[in-house]
Amino acid sequence: MVVGNGPGLADRLAGGTVLGAEGYVFELERRGYIKAGAYVPEVVLDFPGAVTELHREFLRAGADVMVALTYYAHREKLRQLGRESDLEAMNRQAVRLARAVASEGGALVAGNVCNTWAYDPKDPATTAVVHAMYAEQLGWAAEEGIDFVISETNDYLGEALIALEVSQELGLPAMVTLATTQPASTWDGYDYVEACKILAGHGAAVVGLNCDRGPATMLPLIARIRDQVDCAVAAQPVAYRTSETSPTMESLRAEGVSRVFPLALDPFSCTRFEMADFAVAARDLGVDYVGICCGAGPHQVRAMAEALGRTAPASKYSPSMDLHPVRGTAAASRDPGVLDAWNVTR
Repeated sequence: MVVGNGPGLADRLAGGTVLGAEGYVFELERRGYIKAGAYVPEVVLDFPGAVTELHREFLRAGADVMVALTYYAHREKLRQLGRESDLEAMNRQAVRLARAVASEGGALVAGNVCNTWAYDPKDPATTAVVHAMYAEQLGWAAEEGIDFVISETNDYLGEALIALEVSQELGLPAMVTLATTQPASTWDGYDYVEACKILAGHGAAVVGLNCDRGPATMLPLIARIRDQVDCAVAAQPVAYRTSETSPTMESLRAEGVSRVFPLALDPFSCTRFEMADFAVAARDLGVDYVGICCGAGPHQVRAMAEALGRTAPASKYSPSMDLHPVRGTAAASRDPGVLDAWNVTR
């Protein structure tokens, strides 16, 4: 069932940049509701109010899509935690939570599947295993009511194509994005640009990249993809400062820290201004679906929305530094020593 909160995905894309907001798993882990390591969204059943609140924060910040929190909510992951019996309830509940908040602001609802860690291109039997996992997740999502599917963090083109096939079997448009942990190609050996062209050729409504790379190292790849594919393109980087020497969040290093990813990424966080700059740069490249992935916070989403020329509900509380007692208009009357201490230019 398609939700139908106004225009669908195709119409929204035709009307201008669609703003996405993800990173639910990382943000809810920071808030104490998801266990790092497994990253299974048990919170959907255990603390549904926390999921609703984050959906609402993203909606108020200007996001156009509420993504059902079913990332890693597949059979293999739940089996590892001993919660396989909760599989259907978790997937259905996640869509219901997303739908309820989406209805508050006319947002689209996306079903969500991701890499399963069960796919092996050298073992044909795993194709059927993955197909079955996606079919049950997306089948429940379709019954609950979604507008389209997001298949993301795909390391393998082959696994991405399975998700696309299942989406099409259900009659749902799909946005299929690749993970980019390797320098130039998917784990099954396809150049990222070529992989996106193949996905587009198989009928994906939107193709592109998400996760792993921050704005600085995702944009050059996205520019190549935008130049080579005819369908809509999506870019949803992590909110971390990656670089040529450390192009992914997994490769980031810090002195005195044995392992930065995933629990010591905080010093590398992008500011709201950097994410706003990314949103504008991506839009100017012709990216149709601009978003944010792991590390995202509502303040960054709001900054992105405003940079794209929008006024979000949360814009009522956007910064107004002229009201600050030291950095604002009152600065002219402050003691020079106070201004120096606050690094205020006189």
